[in-house]
Amino acid sequence: MDLEARLHGSAPSEHPEALRLWLRMLTCTQLIEKQVRSQLRAQFDTTLPRFDLMAQLERAPDGMKMKDLSRRMMVTSGNITGITDQLVAEGLVERMDVEGDRRAYLVRLTPQGRQQFITMARQHEQWIVEAFATLGERDISTLYRLLGKVKEHTQNNSLETAE
Repeated sequence: MDLEARLHGSAPSEHPEALRLWLRMLTCTQLIEKQVRSQLRAQFDTTLPRFDLMAQLERAPDGMKMKDLSRRMMVTSGNITGITDQLVAEGLVERMDVEGDRRAYLVRLTPQGRQQFITMARQHEQWIVEAFATLGERDISTLYRLLGKVKEHTQNNSLETAE
């Protein structure tokens, strides 16, 4: 039973439609992510965190510092180090010294890593397209625009709260 079904019968609310929408979005996200994780494992013998790290590095051809990777991926530097160690051992990424900072390293994709990531990224895109296959182009555009409003509203509220 998914999260949406489990929480559907919880305490009454004065905003049931907003809560139902939130649960539906969360459930869809979890289902799609589960599918992507499964496909990455089956087709590429890799994990979503490894794919995400390689995606960050693909966007930074000159490399990134470990701390910047950690911040962008919103995980601890220990997690980044473990994944990086695996990818270095497989020849998919390389570490380089940072000039003037003996404690820091730059990490970047190797040519082999870049090629493997491109192959995975193309397949990943297909999985996402398939996940939304029941929606037409107009539906996708509308949903994207509406979620953009939610994103902007939420970001503005979080900025006001932080001040």
